[in-house]
Amino acid sequence: MTDAEADLVILGGGSGGYAAAFRAAELGLSVTLIEKDKLGGTCLHRGCIPTKALLHAAEVADSARDGDQFGVKTVFEGVDIGGVHKYKDTVVTRLYKGLQGLAKAHKINYVEGTGTFVGGTTVEVDGTRYTGKNVLLATGSYSKTLPGLDLGGRVIASEDALNLDYVPEKVVVLGGGVIGVEFASVWASFGAEVTIVEALPRLVPAEDEFASKQLERAFRRRKINYKTGVKFTGAKQDDNGVSVTLESGETLEADLLLVAVGRGPNTAGHGYDEAGITMERGFVRTDERLRTSLPNVYAVGDIVPGLQLAHRGFQQGVFVAEEIAGLNPAPVDEDGIPRVTYSHPEVASVGLTEAQAKERYGAEVTTFTYDLAGNGKSQILKTSGAVKLVKAPDGPVVGLHLVGDRVGELIGEAQLIYNWEAFPEDVAPLIHAHPTQSEALGEAHLALAGKPLHVHG
Repeated sequence: MTDAEADLVILGGGSGGYAAAFRAAELGLSVTLIEKDKLGGTCLHRGCIPTKALLHAAEVADSARDGDQFGVKTVFEGVDIGGVHKYKDTVVTRLYKGLQGLAKAHKINYVEGTGTFVGGTTVEVDGTRYTGKNVLLATGSYSKTLPGLDLGGRVIASEDALNLDYVPEKVVVLGGGVIGVEFASVWASFGAEVTIVEALPRLVPAEDEFASKQLERAFRRRKINYKTGVKFTGAKQDDNGVSVTLESGETLEADLLLVAVGRGPNTAGHGYDEAGITMERGFVRTDERLRTSLPNVYAVGDIVPGLQLAHRGFQQGVFVAEEIAGLNPAPVDEDGIPRVTYSHPEVASVGLTEAQAKERYGAEVTTFTYDLAGNGKSQILKTSGAVKLVKAPDGPVVGLHLVGDRVGELIGEAQLIYNWEAFPEDVAPLIHAHPTQSEALGEAHLALAGKPLHVHG
């Protein structure tokens, strides 16, 4: 059986898939959207949204515990994990209903079921074939593990961690990237003893080294243990706990082992290889216009090599819809995509690290770091951290790196500075409201422009 041809058939209803569907419909194209689970994908149901709800609950726990710092008598009596899940699930449900309503309003032909790409511009679902003038592959990612380390029991992935019905007393987190440090932060706020194991030399190794050092310092103050530059060698579990062994010979005992070693592209079993699409280590190769090796077949999101971020997939989905509609959109600049780790404190960045900038522009790269100790709002919030700028020789600001509570909310201005190729002299005259943390960005640019007002230049 073959369904009527649409302008665009989309395999996967996560951030990239639904963004493409909604934008294409707005542009007058007919759309078939195929999703095996729930509209919204990993980000809404098993990733960004529920984890950030947990992180906010953790912030409330810290506020209750630390009220005396602000002269407020509060008592932390513990975590009602059922109540936390109710709050988290309410947020997810409300957003999910909103997405479903938008899909209906855009008159998307929504198909529930597991789709297989069968070549050409056709996707098959349960014996029915859906052919489009164009096909978009957006099947997302899954939680990876390590060879010989099976998930199950006391060895869990992030999806399982989101639904735990208790707060563990002791946890080992395998992986010090974004997912690992966010869950470590949550559990520490909830009262657990946490140890992170990271094979690379520092936490959040994809970030600027400055950001890693700031986060590690903050985690030491919070008594979150971490072991960097050490490899995991094995884990054994029984009814009482899990025993984790390291290459150093050390053994760590815990209630749970969270495996947070990254996410792999969800491409196996979808027919991509068999149809002749060029692949690389399981990822779908595309050009800068997100075209695969087959005509009229595009790919977006976590299955395309690069940052695995919901907002990257979303913007790529919009790009493909506009490309198909003939609007000739500008390609997405991967370096211009903002990145935020929502731990306590937060780490936010856009553009190049200092090391990347030196590799691209040479040793004459200029940097400036502004300590949040000089920022009034940060002192009110009792958060420490800093803003670091990276500037190209005789050129614009090419990297902005921020560490501190709530700095994720500053990344909007930071990404405008990077994407508009602003010079420090362009930003320095802009007025930042007082007292806000955004003043830290202003002060850093003032200093780089040769006008250091609240720092010694």
